[in-house]
Amino acid sequence: MATLLAVAVVGPLIACGDDGDDGGDITDSGTGDVSVAATPSSLTMVVYDSFPESGSLTDALAWFTADTGIAVDVVVAGDTGTMVSKAVLTAGNPEGDVMFGVDNTFLSRILEAEVFEDYAAAGLETVPDALTTLVPDGEATPVDFGDVCVNYDVTWFEDHDLEPPGDLEALADPAYAGLLVVENPASSSPGLAFVLASIASFGEDGWRDYWTRLRDNGVEVVDGWTEAYYEQFSGASDGEKPLVVSYGTSPPAEVVFADPPIDEATTAVIDTTCFRQVEFAGVLRGTDHPTEARQLVDFLLTPTFQAELPLNLFVYPANGDVALPEVFTANASLPADPATLDPATIAAGREGWIEQWTDTVLR
Repeated sequence: MATLLAVAVVGPLIACGDDGDDGGDITDSGTGDVSVAATPSSLTMVVYDSFPESGSLTDALAWFTADTGIAVDVVVAGDTGTMVSKAVLTAGNPEGDVMFGVDNTFLSRILEAEVFEDYAAAGLETVPDALTTLVPDGEATPVDFGDVCVNYDVTWFEDHDLEPPGDLEALADPAYAGLLVVENPASSSPGLAFVLASIASFGEDGWRDYWTRLRDNGVEVVDGWTEAYYEQFSGASDGEKPLVVSYGTSPPAEVVFADPPIDEATTAVIDTTCFRQVEFAGVLRGTDHPTEARQLVDFLLTPTFQAELPLNLFVYPANGDVALPEVFTANASLPADPATLDPATIAAGREGWIEQWTDTVLR
């Protein structure tokens, strides 16, 4: 594997294939002569900044190289919002061949700009209908899913002899005044997801009133997840906030990375506060290598890649046939009825909702 990874990440391979089928793309020179383009030595996969630079998830890509003879160059394009903005601006003339990490809060921007070519990936039969119905015509490929939820510091609540809040409404109760830290939806994906959870729960007529009550109850707002979780949240730092907007899979991450080791998470999730996020990949429209790019998207749904998602990105694999690690299932939370909104509804309301939230909470 070390040798394969070196090939995949450091240097391209010479294209290989038999004389009968080299897997290349059919092209037209413009003179009417049709030729077969050579198989590329590498493909570029554009990802967000949470994608690990090394480790078993990156190692898994070496199996794609071993199978196809095509290296995968991983290019980080910033956070999800930045990555999407760049892709929209370069739609049809992309900076890569495949993009991974677009979630359902940004999906409609990708679809409206026709960033991806329509492609029904091999392996979609293993993906639950709840995910594939978001892209019924193959506009993108669901790769993983998870939930943005309020997490709490179990020890803090035990020490203060206080029951954790039971739902979104309870967060505005004076008993929890000054205990919650959230992310700004204008600069943070989980921050936006939490606002969407409030809209789904309280409706267009009630969500701003809800945030007014949170503001009056002393909610703390920071720019991003790292600051909220690792600087403000008492369950992961010396912070003073025992409630934080994070992920349903944050507790298993606490166990995996604990030093010294722990047997079970000391943080937990309030299931009734969750908003479901689904992440997608797709073939970038205008790639010079669409056939090989489709192969790479297919690979992202294989057990080889999917099995590495839980303990690298701390998300659930879209492939329902993939077994989950015990440390993940024992500590993660998978709510039975998470909040959701249609991607088109999100697209239509996103900018206005962020502006209204800003007026309500920060001004």
